[in-house]
Amino acid sequence: MIKIEPPRLRASSDVPGGRRKQRVSMADVARLAGVSSQTVSRVANGSPGVVETTREQVLAAMSELGYRPNSAARSLRYGRFNTIGVILFGLSSIGNSRTVEAIATHAAAEGYAITLIPVGAPTQDNVLGAFTRMGELAVDGVILIIEVHLLDAAAVTLPPGAHVVVVDSDAGDRYPVVDTDQADGARQAVRHLLDLGHRTVWHLAGPAGSFSAERRASAWRQVLEEAGRPVPALERGDWSADSGYRAGLRLAGDPSCTAIFAANDQMALGVLRALHERGRRVPAEVSVVGFDDVADAGSYLPPLTTVHQDFAEVGRRCVDALLRQIHDEPTGPGTDLVATRLVIRASTAAPEV
Repeated sequence: MIKIEPPRLRASSDVPGGRRKQRVSMADVARLAGVSSQTVSRVANGSPGVVETTREQVLAAMSELGYRPNSAARSLRYGRFNTIGVILFGLSSIGNSRTVEAIATHAAAEGYAITLIPVGAPTQDNVLGAFTRMGELAVDGVILIIEVHLLDAAAVTLPPGAHVVVVDSDAGDRYPVVDTDQADGARQAVRHLLDLGHRTVWHLAGPAGSFSAERRASAWRQVLEEAGRPVPALERGDWSADSGYRAGLRLAGDPSCTAIFAANDQMALGVLRALHERGRRVPAEVSVVGFDDVADAGSYLPPLTTVHQDFAEVGRRCVDALLRQIHDEPTGPGTDLVATRLVIRASTAAPEV
């Protein structure tokens, strides 16, 4: 192990005792490590071509001196900030929170930090205000988790020239969009229930205006119509277990209801509680399917049959698509769909004869 004596640093004032610690410079690190400033720069930037023993020596010097690379200076030099902005309309939904987690994880693996700006209401002013704020915070690009049909309106546009990827939207004709295959997941759920022998399927949809809720509801209706089955009246919730419980109480009172497809697992949880309280056995009398495959879905009572969404893959593809724009690689509008799959557990069965 090489022991390195630190250089003597000048002191100044304006801290208790009349002394202020001198800011450590790259030259200080170079002197301590016995290398050139260019070598310190290459190590700080993670550049290849540095001998491993030299890299370790420079890192040890950085640690001993408490040196932190000046990211602002690097940004001015290279024109990049190594930061991705994320704008979204609320973190309350499991889908949004898990997508943000996946984006942060993959961005970090690529050497990027994320800056998160939640927006209270999805309006043109709020979206443009969030982009303005992102510009002030100096980000290289933005991932917009929008969930509603805001971008469908002709009057709503994003700043020209911005590096943008949109999640959960049908604006693929104008922007790069990444999403799970909402429609196919819903089709798998409804077909599973029909294949078990249920005459039809009731649907508890998410809030009106939500892109994912509308995609799932449309697919539910299409499968029933194509199969020549009656289409029951649509129930609506707000993604919460409480809204699922209220809808479940209504559905539990209908003896003809033997199969329910809930648009997310939280609402399915509320449905299960309502059916239990009303004495409707699951799955003997009523089968229930959710959507998301949250971490606890296998611990519901009974374990929930649900549609799995690969949020980690959505996050990875979002970051990759944005980095292609940042690095000036050829890209354009279009929708990249991540496959869904049905996970069959104990909440579905053939109807009682």
